Amino acid sequence: MSSEPQLIAPGSGQEPATPETGSGRTGPAGPDDPAGPDGPMGRRPAPSDDNASPVGPAASETLEDYTLRFAPRGYRRWTPMVVATTALGGIAYLADFSIGAGIGFTHGTGNALAAIALAAAVIFVTGFPLAYYGARYNIDLDLITRGSGFGYYGSVLTSVIFASFTFIFFALEGSIMAQGLKLGLGLPLWAGYLVSTVMVIPLVVYGMKALSKLQVWTTPVWLLLMAGPLIYLIVTDPGTVERWLSYAGTDGEGSVNTASVLLGAGVCLSLIAQIGEQIDYLRFMPPRTEANRRSWWAAVVMAGPGWVVLGALKQAMGVFLAVYVLSEVGPAAATEPIQQFRGAFDAMMPSWLVVPLAVVLVVISQIKINVTNAYSGSLAWTNSVTRVSKHYPGRMVFVLVNLAFALILMEADMFSFLNTILGFYSNCAIAWVVTVATDIMVNKYLLKLSPLVPEFRRGMLYAVNPVGVVAFTAASGLSIAMYFHVLGDALQPYSAVAAALIAFVLTPLMAVATRGRYYLRRTDDGLAEPLLDADGNPSAVPYECHVCHQQFERPDVAACRTHDAVVCSLCLSTDKSGTHVLPAAPA
Repeated sequence: MSSEPQLIAPGSGQEPATPETGSGRTGPAGPDDPAGPDGPMGRRPAPSDDNASPVGPAASETLEDYTLRFAPRGYRRWTPMVVATTALGGIAYLADFSIGAGIGFTHGTGNALAAIALAAAVIFVTGFPLAYYGARYNIDLDLITRGSGFGYYGSVLTSVIFASFTFIFFALEGSIMAQGLKLGLGLPLWAGYLVSTVMVIPLVVYGMKALSKLQVWTTPVWLLLMAGPLIYLIVTDPGTVERWLSYAGTDGEGSVNTASVLLGAGVCLSLIAQIGEQIDYLRFMPPRTEANRRSWWAAVVMAGPGWVVLGALKQAMGVFLAVYVLSEVGPAAATEPIQQFRGAFDAMMPSWLVVPLAVVLVVISQIKINVTNAYSGSLAWTNSVTRVSKHYPGRMVFVLVNLAFALILMEADMFSFLNTILGFYSNCAIAWVVTVATDIMVNKYLLKLSPLVPEFRRGMLYAVNPVGVVAFTAASGLSIAMYFHVLGDALQPYSAVAAALIAFVLTPLMAVATRGRYYLRRTDDGLAEPLLDADGNPSAVPYECHVCHQQFERPDVAACRTHDAVVCSLCLSTDKSGTHVLPAAPA
């Protein structure tokens, strides 16, 4: 990462050159501009020496990391493999070990492995189209959701669900770290919760630049500490594998059955929203070209849906290690990763090294994932609040909000009722992700009722699209009712399946019923410059927003007919009077 590019705040007069323009600075075309007539309709912007100063901290993308908007080509200068490594570093969480152990103890190893495999397959299939859209069009999952069946305001609901995912899992990882600090340093749990919360704040301020360095440099150490003990135990004591595979669960039955597998899969599927955090990194992928095509696709698959391969392996490892330490620490403590790794390290090294190494592993893992949780959560809260209030308070406000929610959960001892929280949450997450994935795969590519190129700008979308909102509401509502036994005890294990099936069926049915009319409020944004270049990548042609006087690339702007100018997507989002919003012009 020594060659990592230096980030530059827009408006500083130092923007990087782009292939299309040479210079990164452009301004409005004048009357004599050969590129086109005066006014934004049908012209290319011409160079200008205008140096606009940033409008407060919200305009400083060095701090805000392109919150709420398209990530421009001039910023995306990492290679596909660096982006992939950074994204995969964010799945270093140890919660998988606890999730796997909990399912294994409840249902036995056979049911646990089947549940883990089933959930992984669903997560991979639904995650692929989302990861592709995030990497190809350089937008986050909320922006993808807007144009994939939910509408401009309809996706506020799913943004809140994703934000909830980030603080739930922040609290889970923070609890694991606090357990490690208690074991290693004797720190009380309440103090450990506070330490694990506060320590990530400095790391999330500068977004992708800081996170890429952190993830790249800590990943080798994390992999060695995580995989080393497991390999050692399998090689030196093969009997551990047999004991693991034959473990029947705390109730002593353990035979593979549909209800147990589906209940376990429902808990695992709470992680389906992890694809949103992967996309928060994948949106910084470079343009796909003929030269980088193989590495680009490898990075998207590996760091997009491919995250679940490592996640499933960690869940299986959690069952293995929990069974290994069960006789020593008991079933309650055996689900704690710090106890699992203390037992594993104890078998392979001197006793004085065991606890320190276990604590180091826990701390590294917690930092790697919780900087991602804090970062992604802040983006989701900012997206929601800005659209509803039409005021942009800045991402850092919501870093603190997200951490506050996580700290409350930790102090409430969420670790003691982990599977209940995750089982409930998974119904909402499954309904959302399956709805968006189905809209992309079926409504866009098969039925041709949903626009192929994702749209996210205010004025271009209807406020609410019934396609996604109805499908999501029905799927999540019915599955939650099933989960809480409202529809009877016999259906309770099938709540996760119901969430996925209802979303998958209703999404195309709603698109057909509405004939796709509620996707786009208008079909053009008033600018003649195409959104995509010749290779199908988002165009890097820059325009200056007449409101904030900052430079933005083509996908992030639209025409403002009121002032015969160009306006950026953020200024559209914060336009309380609607002066800059284009009028409706449905096809």
